[in-house]
Amino acid sequence: MNNGVRITAFAAALAATFGTAYGVGTALDPVSSAAKPGAHTEGHEAMETGHGGGREETPPGGLQISNGGYTLALQTPRVEAGRTTDLRFAIVQDRTGRKVTAYQAQHDKELHLIVASRDLTVFRHLHPTRAADGTWSTPVDLPRAGGYRVFADFKPAGADALTLGADLAASGAYQPGTLPETGTTATVDGYQVRLDGTLTPGRDSDLTLTVTRDGKPVRDLQPYLGAYGHLVALRSGDLAYLHVHPNGEPGDGTTRPGPAISFTAMAPSAGAYRLFLDFRHDGKVRTAAFTVHAGAPATAPTPTTEPPADHREDQDHTH
Repeated sequence: MNNGVRITAFAAALAATFGTAYGVGTALDPVSSAAKPGAHTEGHEAMETGHGGGREETPPGGLQISNGGYTLALQTPRVEAGRTTDLRFAIVQDRTGRKVTAYQAQHDKELHLIVASRDLTVFRHLHPTRAADGTWSTPVDLPRAGGYRVFADFKPAGADALTLGADLAASGAYQPGTLPETGTTATVDGYQVRLDGTLTPGRDSDLTLTVTRDGKPVRDLQPYLGAYGHLVALRSGDLAYLHVHPNGEPGDGTTRPGPAISFTAMAPSAGAYRLFLDFRHDGKVRTAAFTVHAGAPATAPTPTTEPPADHREDQDHTH
């Protein structure tokens, strides 16, 4: 086989691997419906919820590599599955072409990095470090080959908050996965988490996640990233990104440290979503994962098995 044929065959293989996910994503509605009065977004994604004010009709976060005058420049677009790799990237200001070095911290961090597989069975919440020149880096170990999406959630100093996304490939023997079944309870590391509430497309929805251990309510959750819980939701298909924040915060005089953590969220369209809840107890962060359907009839609670290692958090969550 000559070089030209080899290149053509390689390109065809890539298209077969990633084309399906892209095609599903483009078929989904990227724009949120209007919110009920009083809803508010922080300005960087129509899916995000807040308190008071109005909501703009904007595409969900993470679908664009460039937005608002900034670009996510992923310097490590390919890693090897099963091997720890230093993932490097930068946020570049389009007008100047320079890497951003000044950020406004949100939830105790200048930048939050999420890495998720296209089938939503692998999830990483990472906190990279920034060099003086604006280059971010963090070790990442992805267990399986296939397509992944990298999300950078940040707020440049003096600018609006943004969530940008870029594709990442993990090389190796590829076996497609399937979206985990719908369920309202999850078990992780001896903890049980129950999800109450449903997602309604185009409307604010109340979600409550209750943490227990050995059948007893956990009433001493520890603050993590400025809250008692941290919820990320990704839409199946195009991986539109929803970064939800809890109602209330530690020290506000009304919010209790468990067992219940409440959120208000909006799904931009009907369909399947994967929810990942981070919570901290006994000095360690754990992640409970759920699959839910917005716009679908409620189903009876279905327990899910303990999340495997591919849902684990980065090591700095333990400090």
